[in-house]
Amino acid sequence: MSVTVTKEGEVPAFVKAYDDNAHGEYKYARYLPVYDNETTFPPTEQFEFKDRGLAADKAKPHLFETGDKNVEITNLTPRVGSEVRGLQLSQLSDVQKDELALLIAERGVVVFRDQDFKDIGPEKQKEFASYFGRLHVHPVGAHVKDHIEFHNIYLGADNLYRLQQRSSRLTTTGYHSDVSYEHQPPGITLLSLLSVPSTGGDTGWVSQVAAYERLSDPIKKLVEGLRAEHSGYPQAERARRDGKHVRREPVKSDHPIVRVHPVTGEKALFINPGFTKRIIGLKDEESDAILQLLYKHIALSQDIQVRVKWDDRTVSLWDNRVTAHTAISDYDTSVEGLRHGIRLTTLGEKPTGVDGLESEW
Repeated sequence: MSVTVTKEGEVPAFVKAYDDNAHGEYKYARYLPVYDNETTFPPTEQFEFKDRGLAADKAKPHLFETGDKNVEITNLTPRVGSEVRGLQLSQLSDVQKDELALLIAERGVVVFRDQDFKDIGPEKQKEFASYFGRLHVHPVGAHVKDHIEFHNIYLGADNLYRLQQRSSRLTTTGYHSDVSYEHQPPGITLLSLLSVPSTGGDTGWVSQVAAYERLSDPIKKLVEGLRAEHSGYPQAERARRDGKHVRREPVKSDHPIVRVHPVTGEKALFINPGFTKRIIGLKDEESDAILQLLYKHIALSQDIQVRVKWDDRTVSLWDNRVTAHTAISDYDTSVEGLRHGIRLTTLGEKPTGVDGLESEW
């Protein structure tokens, strides 16, 4: 990581999370990761959210209208994941975007191939994503210079910070829902990769709807009545320990373990080992036993998962309310090369449980 030095004793406005000498004539240098050192945000306030999928015709008659072009849509697995070819995200109308929001809710993740999205520029990229909800600003992550709404996905030989984060675990995989500690956690996330390794670097998704449905009726009844604490404090503490700027003070939220999707009405598990810390009202051993059971169920159920291979013209959109996902960092950056992408995440509603009650904090 290189640090820009200004006047003696003055803290730079941002630091680069990459080595200038490592990229040469890299076409997407404008998107390389930086850490902002100045911007701070007040605590998140409650806001009104209406899912765009609620406005969509369930038959989706407009989504795949492209004139003379042939559009192909393929379900990647029975329960999660669809792939679309022949349709440009950058050219969708609002009606088509509404139907896309519904499709993402139904299929969990929708993968678009042969896209021009990475070349339309940051303003148009943000405009597209913000149609689905308020853009989230990550409290500690690297972003794009002058565009703090982008969360930078970057793993190269020159990014020692990310490499060090991987070194203490047997596996780099970890299924999670993005920043689930937020009071109104993410709905739809969009990820576009600008550079991909020659092999490896896939992403996996699991259907949290199918994971819930697999549970026995007594366990369903038990977890439907429970809430769990999701915390952003450990993430902020790690960032401060490593000298990173925390843009917004961390928060905790008590979310239902089973949430109901506002458009489809489907029930889905909503926990992850990264941010979920304990089940409210249970003794420690009880909480740990139930959470570990669910974590193992989610991670090991390959029959309700999908693994997607990237190229640099692929864009994936997923619904954090009904899926969990994991990066698969199975490549050596010095051999297979750089994995670099931009993520735009939209905030959704306060999670609602089976009992009709919303999250608390």
